[in-house]
Amino acid sequence: MQPTRSNRRYFAVGALAAPFLVGRAAFASEDTEGPVRNNISSFRVHEWQDHFDALGLGIIISDTTAKVLQHWTGDGQMFLYPSSVPLSEDLTRRGYTEVVEKRVKPSWTPTPSMRERNPEWPAFVPGGDPSNPLGTRALYLSWQYYRIHGTHDTRKIGRRSSNGCIGLYNEHIEEVFDRVPVGTQVKLI
Repeated sequence: MQPTRSNRRYFAVGALAAPFLVGRAAFASEDTEGPVRNNISSFRVHEWQDHFDALGLGIIISDTTAKVLQHWTGDGQMFLYPSSVPLSEDLTRRGYTEVVEKRVKPSWTPTPSMRERNPEWPAFVPGGDPSNPLGTRALYLSWQYYRIHGTHDTRKIGRRSSNGCIGLYNEHIEEVFDRVPVGTQVKLI
C-alpha cells in the first residue's frame, strides 16, 4: 500500500504497524519521571514534499520540537520514531544534510567542546561498550560531529538530552540503519 496524504499516519510506525502508536508508544515527558503514553494524532506529520523536491534514496526529517524522527524509504513508505534531541538551542543545528557513512558498533570520541564542558568524560569509548553513548548503530551526517544513533540509555528518548545528535532506541536505529543507504537526504527542523 502506497502512502497518500490521507492514510500516511497509518503506516509502519517503528517496529509496530498500528495506527497512532509511535515506536514503543512511549515518549518521555520533560515534566515526569518516566515515559508517558502519547499518540501520533497530537504530532503533525511533516510532508516530505514540503522540504525536498524528490524522495531519491529516501528522506529523514527530525523534528527537534516534537522529538520525532520521520523516515521515508525511496519507495514512499513512512516510519516514525520517538527521538532524543539536543539539550539546548546552542547545541541544536538545523537544516539540510545527508547520511555520508554508516557504522555498526561505532566507537565514540567526545568532541573538544564536550570535553571542555565535561572534563571527567573518557577520551574514547570503544564500539560495543555498554557505556558508549552511540549505541549499536550510527548514521554519520555530512556535518562534522553530528550523528543519528542509538542509545543504551533509554531514559533519554523523548527528551532534550543529547549534545547535538539525534538519538533513537537501539532497536529503532537498527531498523532505520538497515533501510537507509548512504546518500539519504536529511533535514533537522
